[in-house]
Parts: sequence; structure tokens; C-alpha cells
Amino acid sequence: MTTSSMAAKFAFFPPNPPSYTILVDEETGKLRLSSDGLHQRDNVDVLKVCTKKGNEIVAMYAKNPSASLTVLYSHGNAADIGQMYHIFTELSLHLNVNLIGYDYSGYGQSSGKPSEQDTYADIEAAFKCLEETYGVKEEDIILYGQSLGSGPALELATRLPELRAVVLHSPILSGLRVMHPIKKTFWFDIYKNIDKIPLVNCPVLVIHGTEDEVVNFSHGKQLWELCKEKYEPLWLQGGNHCNLELYPEYLKHLKKFICAIEKLPPRLRNLPAQITDQPEQPSNTAEHNAETPRPSTDHKAKARPSIGHREKSRLSTDGREKARASTDRRERARKSVDRMVKARNSTGQPEKARNSIDRLGDMVRSVGLCNVDCLKQTAAEA
Repeated sequence: MTTSSMAAKFAFFPPNPPSYTILVDEETGKLRLSSDGLHQRDNVDVLKVCTKKGNEIVAMYAKNPSASLTVLYSHGNAADIGQMYHIFTELSLHLNVNLIGYDYSGYGQSSGKPSEQDTYADIEAAFKCLEETYGVKEEDIILYGQSLGSGPALELATRLPELRAVVLHSPILSGLRVMHPIKKTFWFDIYKNIDKIPLVNCPVLVIHGTEDEVVNFSHGKQLWELCKEKYEPLWLQGGNHCNLELYPEYLKHLKKFICAIEKLPPRLRNLPAQITDQPEQPSNTAEHNAETPRPSTDHKAKARPSIGHREKSRLSTDGREKARASTDRRERARKSVDRMVKARNSTGQPEKARNSIDRLGDMVRSVGLCNVDCLKQTAAEA
């Protein structure tokens, strides 16, 4: 058994049986989800999308006629879009956005088997569907990753330079770090978000409950600290892994975030990140030229013997200044590299260790688990 297949065996838990089936509407010929208690919405399209891995995944697209932005939502583990249908449609309505949600390969009625690489192919297929089927531009898309879904969301975010924003909901630092607070990233780890978050150039909102019993609060906190372009995070006091939607602050903060990035002019969207990066860049050409004496001046100075000892003194001083400037530049470059390495390798506050490594199976099984009952309750109350 390969490492990837072993990881998939421990990490992915699609609902069995799936919470929904797919039917074809006899009048319109369109696909629709069929599930107990599922209220069909006229503004929701159900689609089957092919991935580059050869699987056919199921997606749902909730349209909002007044929306200018579109959310691509990657749900958590042990859930499918039949269970998420209500929360997807309510978020589309209350946040005034279009929203596409999809099932990973092997989840719901999507074909294939789940794996880390397949989830990357799945979100890429959903993204291309937005572009090709609905004409949505990259700069008008917000990636939303919940728990395990933070993995595919961040993977795609690192490859989209014009992406509008990212929302991370109870995100993970990496697969192994959910089980144990390791300090080093191993090659066989999955969803290495800790290494990818510094590569994201758009605004990032992180939401996490302080009493999360599945993915420790330190995961969200450290990911936020590693963001290039931080947005005010939402730390929900007392919130656990499956009830954050029940807090009034959840929807209020999401609305505030979306309003903020919606009003931000395109040319300024990534400006804060660029400003943040400037101190870590090596000295620019102008500074380099200003600090380094011009050789032509030195040669002319040497050619003037009538100046005598005073000229020799000046030349000696110039040499010391040149050496000092070179040393300063090397020191700044070293500090810049140190800061970047520290940001990449830092693990922030120690994560709360689990009681025993023997609980590995139980902890992995609950990664990304979303309490569907709490989601339905949220939709009913909205």
C-alpha cells in the first residue's frame, strides 16, 4: 500500500451512504438533488464536472442576481453537498454572493476515490466550471475552505495571482499536525498549509473557535500569523469545530469582510502585501549606488598627487565606508533570509498535545467533521 493510499484511508470519511441522489427533472431536463427534507431552490443549478484525474464530481451553484462576487466553497470532512445544501443557499442569500459547492471525488455522488491530489483536481475543475460555464473572472472569486477543505482551497490560492480573497474556517496547519503538534514538516504529510499560506497574495480571513476539540485553535492562529495580507480574524470564544455558524458574529464578520474587499479597487487589492514585503527585500539599486563610492572618483583622486596626505586620508576613509556599506548590505540580506526562514518554520504557540498517540485513529476520523444538524439549525434560523 502506498503512502498516499494509507493517508487517504485515515484522512477521508465520506458519508456512507451519501445523503442525496441525483434525479433528472422531466420538464426541464436539468439535474437536481433529491434528499429527505431538501427544499429545492429555483436559483440552484446541479452540475456534473469532469476532473483532470478522470473523475466526475457533483457541484451545486447557487445564483444571486445582485451578486458581484462568487464563493467557491470546499466543505469539511464527513459531509457532502446534500448535507451542505441549506447552508450554501443561505450564505448565498445573506452574503449577497453566488456560491458554488462541490463534492470531492468519492464523496456524495462523485465518482472515484478521495485522495489529496484528487481534491486538488476537484477544486480546479470547479474553478474552471465557474470560468467556462458562468463566465466568472478570477478576480471576482473568493475561495472558502472549511477544515479539511482548507487544503484544496490554499493549494489553488497559491496558483491564482488575481484571486480576490480567501476564507479559512477552522483550518488545519497540516494533516499530521492535527494528530500531534510536530515541529517539522515531513514528506509524507498531507495538506501542508503551513508552507503554502505565505505564498497567498490576497486578503485572508481566518475563523476559528477557541475551544475546537478537533483542530486546535493554534492552527488557525498560526496560519493567520503567517499570512502576507492579514484581515481581522474572527476568534469565536467557546466555539468548537462544528458550531461556528451558530454565532451571530460569524455571519456579521463575513459580511463585513466581503463588503470590504468588494469596495477595494482592483489595483489596490494586493498593495498591503507589497508594502509588507518591502522591508524584507534587499537594498534597491539607488541605495546601493548611494552607499558605494564611484570608482571613477577614486581614480581621479589618486591621480592628484598635489593633494598630499589629506587626499590619502580621504581615500582611506572612502575604503572604510565602502567596506562598511558592503557589510551593512550583507547583514540586511542575512536578516531578511532569517525572517523568511523563521516565518516558514515557526510553529507559533505550542499546540495542545493529544492525550495519547494511540488515539490516532479516532482523531483522524474526526478531522473536518461537520455537525450537519447544527448546519440545518443555522439555515432554519436564518
